[in-house]
This record gives sequence, structure tokens and C-alpha cells, in this order.
Amino acid sequence: MDLDVARIEKAARVIDPVFLNTPQYLDEQLCRALGDRAVTVKVETANPVRSFKGRGADLMLSTLAPGTPVVCASSGNFGQAVAYAGRARGMPVEVFVPETVNPGKRERMETFGARVIAAGADGSSARKAAAAHAEDYPDRVYLQDGLQAAIAEGAGTIGVELTCGASGGAGGPGFDAVVLPVGDGALINGVGRWMKEHAPDTRIVGVNAEGAPSMLESLRAGRAVCIERARTFADGIAVRSPLEASVRRARALVDEIVLVSDEAIAAAMELAARTLGIVLEPAGAAGLAAIAEGMVPGDRLAAVLTGANPRPEQDWEPLRVSKREPR
Repeated sequence: MDLDVARIEKAARVIDPVFLNTPQYLDEQLCRALGDRAVTVKVETANPVRSFKGRGADLMLSTLAPGTPVVCASSGNFGQAVAYAGRARGMPVEVFVPETVNPGKRERMETFGARVIAAGADGSSARKAAAAHAEDYPDRVYLQDGLQAAIAEGAGTIGVELTCGASGGAGGPGFDAVVLPVGDGALINGVGRWMKEHAPDTRIVGVNAEGAPSMLESLRAGRAVCIERARTFADGIAVRSPLEASVRRARALVDEIVLVSDEAIAAAMELAARTLGIVLEPAGAAGLAAIAEGMVPGDRLAAVLTGANPRPEQDWEPLRVSKREPR
């Protein structure tokens, strides 16, 4: 296993503190709505990039020489995180995005100083364009979310905080399961690596959108599987083909992947807004949706709320979402 528990533990001394020690707590109203189960929420949205991605991006950039130009592809949140960390560390950042990128996410990437280039209809096209660009300019370092170990290890600091109750004592090693949205796999692999070492009885449950079950299909096949099209409004987990390295890690660290519909995700977004006062993007609510749909057994669960960058035109009413054509 190339993910190192010691490096995850040390990462908290390197990562910008603005991304660390995020709130984790039990909300009584939410717990009642989820069948009177104790569901600890880990809120990864109260930071400058509004998602957990800053942890891994900042740790990864800390391993590079100052001033190194970096290139990546992103549907938005990873690009924001690299742009923010790059600006803080004096590193020029170029982000390749799908043509359908959330305009709000694009604007925030540009606000953080990144050069944003639209390339192709989906994330796979953007990744190919970014990799080709990095090959043309050897001075640039190509970052691929889910590939470099440091990105997953930075995300793994969420697991450290869950097991030690870093934000007010709501955590601890006694969770029946930790539930995490799965896109590229860096989050679930980083958290899973820590939890398997320090809380081995806790199940690691990933959540794919029904319209983008690429990690589920990959784990079933034992190798990276490319689905024909990602059909979900949850752009943060709309991954057609996970990386082979990410699948290899997940096979050792993930206990189960479950699927949730866009309607269930939208309902979870509304539930979070009503009970927690938090506006989540669709991918950020996927873990909560799986719990609300009864897909994750256990009386004491943790749900990581991973992002709060909805599309500017997003509406969160499940009925209206169900009438949309999938993208």
C-alpha cells in the first residue's frame, strides 16, 4: 500500500490550518429525520474553497519546489483547491475543465489566480488535454486527483480528526461506518487508510451516483472500468473512469460502494439546508443521501459533507430535479 499512515499523521503539520479541524457534531433534528440514528456530520465546506479538496492539494504542493508551475484537470473543486494553494505558495496554476463546468466553480478558480482552459465535453477529455499540455511543457508538474499519494494522504487527515474527535469531541473510534462520496477516490482511500489502521471495526462505505457507478463497477471487475457516460447532476462525482491506482487502493480499503439517485441526493441537499443550515452541492450530499435512503446499516455513523459549490442556477427541490434531463 503506497498510502502511508505516518505521512497522514504528519500532514496536519504541513497543510494550511484553514482546511483542518473542521466541525463534526451530532444535530438532533437531523438525527431524528434519519430514523433516530446517531449520525455525526463532518462539515468540510467552511473554508476558502468550500470543499475538502484543499487538504490534499496543499499537501501535494508542499512536496514541490517553490515556484513550480502546476497543471491539473478538474470539474471545479480540485481546481479551486490547487489554485488557492498554488497562489499561497507562489506557484502558477493551469486548470483544464469540461466545457460544461459549473460557472461558479470556474469563476472561483479564476479568482484564486488560475488560468482556466475549457477542453472537451467531460472530465475525461479535460484530463487528456491537461496531460498533453504538461507533456508539451516539461517545466510543469501534472497533478491528477486520485493519482499522487499525497493528495489522498492529505484527505486522510479527515480520518485523523474523526478518530480523535478534534472538533469538540463528537468523533471517536466507535463509528459503525464512515460514509463518503466517491469520485476520483482520493478521499475514501485516504480516510480508509487511516481508519483501517486506527479503527478497523469501522466500515468504509463509498457512495456513487446511480448515473455514474464507475468505482462500483471497477471494484466488481477488479480493475478500472470506463462507463459510457456519467448521467448525474452531481458533477463532483461524475467520473467515467477512475484511475487504476485509485481502484487498486480502494480494493484494499473500501468495504462497500452503494448507489444513490439524483432524486435522493436532491432530497439530502434539502435536508441539510433545513436541519443544518448548510447549502451543499450535489456531490457533497451524496453520503447523507445514502444514509437517508437506509443503505448504510449501523446506529452510529459519520457522514462527510464534502462540498458547497452548487451551480448558480441549482434548485434543490427533488421533484424538479427528477424532471431534468441528466447531463
